[in-house]
Amino acid sequence: MDTLAAIEQRRSVKQYDPAHRMSDEEIRRLIGLAIRSPTSLNMQNWRFVVARDPALRRQLRAAAWDQAQVTDASIWVIICADLNAFKKSPERYWSAAPPEVAKMMVQMLGMYEGREQMQRDEALRSCGIAAQTIMLAAKALGYDTCPMAGFDPEAVGRLVNLPPGHVIGLAVAVGKALQPARPRGGQLPLDDVMVFDRF
Repeated sequence: MDTLAAIEQRRSVKQYDPAHRMSDEEIRRLIGLAIRSPTSLNMQNWRFVVARDPALRRQLRAAAWDQAQVTDASIWVIICADLNAFKKSPERYWSAAPPEVAKMMVQMLGMYEGREQMQRDEALRSCGIAAQTIMLAAKALGYDTCPMAGFDPEAVGRLVNLPPGHVIGLAVAVGKALQPARPRGGQLPLDDVMVFDRF
């Protein structure tokens, strides 16, 4: 499936085949595509918790207002970010670059030091971009998805042992749809949401 078709056809599916399982190879392929998502200065601050264990997923479902897709989708991917990735051996983010480029980029990562709101903003941007990559890649691979923010992030964090200095952005259910998504609610006219140059 080409990219434009995946964008057109991707929908938030709520009902999944609970008997379907993704193979480790499929999961690694999907998350391998997700890590191609861009991040500021290539800091790769996203972290992906792929929830598969049925007992854990029942607990996660309880923390997500009992939404069935948490347990019924093939996997539930919790997309998190490390707020301090910018300073954790940052030279590794540029290990394949020419030395002068690597040095400059590592120095630029210092702009996040002491700027907690900026760190959090960047973390959530990275999570959102990665989530969209997962959803489009999943569609192209024959899967359906549902992005989710309807859960208690503190409870989910406890259940997955979220490390200190990390934040949860959102989760994405990935699986085989049992029923198609509901009809689209309707898009605003393009002229309501786009301006050229200035508001």
